[in-house]
Amino acid sequence: MVHRITLIPGDGIGPEVTDAGRLVVEATGVEVRWDVQDIGLRAWEERGETVPVSAISSIRDNGVALKGPIETPIDGGVRNANVALRQELDLFANVRPCRRYPGVPSVYGDVDLVVVRENIEDTYTGVEFEVGTVEVERLIAFIEEMTDVRIRRDSGISVKAISRSGSERIVRFAFEEAARRGLGTVTAGHKANIMKFSDGLFLDVARRVAAQYPDVTFDDRIIDALCMQLVRTPERFQVLVLPNLYGDIVSELGAGLIGGPGMAPGGHLGEGIAVFEATHGTAPRLAGRDRANPAGVILSSSMMLRYLGEREAGARIEEAVAAVLAEGRDVTPDLRASGDGRPAVGTRRMADAVAERLRAAR
Repeated sequence: MVHRITLIPGDGIGPEVTDAGRLVVEATGVEVRWDVQDIGLRAWEERGETVPVSAISSIRDNGVALKGPIETPIDGGVRNANVALRQELDLFANVRPCRRYPGVPSVYGDVDLVVVRENIEDTYTGVEFEVGTVEVERLIAFIEEMTDVRIRRDSGISVKAISRSGSERIVRFAFEEAARRGLGTVTAGHKANIMKFSDGLFLDVARRVAAQYPDVTFDDRIIDALCMQLVRTPERFQVLVLPNLYGDIVSELGAGLIGGPGMAPGGHLGEGIAVFEATHGTAPRLAGRDRANPAGVILSSSMMLRYLGEREAGARIEEAVAAVLAEGRDVTPDLRASGDGRPAVGTRRMADAVAERLRAAR
């Protein structure tokens, strides 16, 4: 079977790491036809739009994409390209596995958890009111009329919206993900003790959904306590499900536990559509220098192949990455432990090392 996949090179180090991902996917022997599309700063400079209709159409037609990190231009009024992409395609679930591989410098040993983040609600709805505008003054006046709360007139306001339906589908997704991975515990993160009508709604829905999965243990943590416990004993957690903003923060914390953002893969999933990408940014200071760690995108490629039904090929990618990391010879500078006298290699050479193992296994 030939899989058609949209390839979004991205900005900064994006083209280098997505080339690594493409190389490794092709080394598995899975037949792929790539449809290259630009989103982000490059698209803005060439076409005057950050998320071109042609790119959206390509992802919809193919049903899957491998994406590099993208940058949104700083021009005022330009919508964040990542948020726009997720909302346009209704990619409501962000899955970020955090697994520490032997050979990767980290103060932690056993870390193997999955963050499931609601991807389009919460503070990422994009509804904001700028300080000093007529709109924010009217909103402040409305809030003061309806409540006993007094808001400073020099405030900017962002809306945090959490829906019952949005909460239910992300929590259900997390339980299904736990079942698919053979994991027995789901933990919800929230601040329901303070935000009773938003986070409280999320927690109430999570408890009701959890009751439908008696074979999976459910618990919950206030978000600040959850972050503390993740730093102290990350091995106690398996699947975490969180609203958007908390999920963004916790997944970055998880990346820190396993050696940094270069090691963290991710996927954005909706109904019959998915975009896979590493969780790191564009890292412009590394762009074009052949120094970026490609592991995050390569592991995202593994997730992508599993999603496409090529589970054996996806598993082989992960095994090849683990072997290269454990050997510690062909790895980028960020994967060199302090005091390791061996020279680091570049992005391409690390990708080649993974691809060579895959070809040899075939």
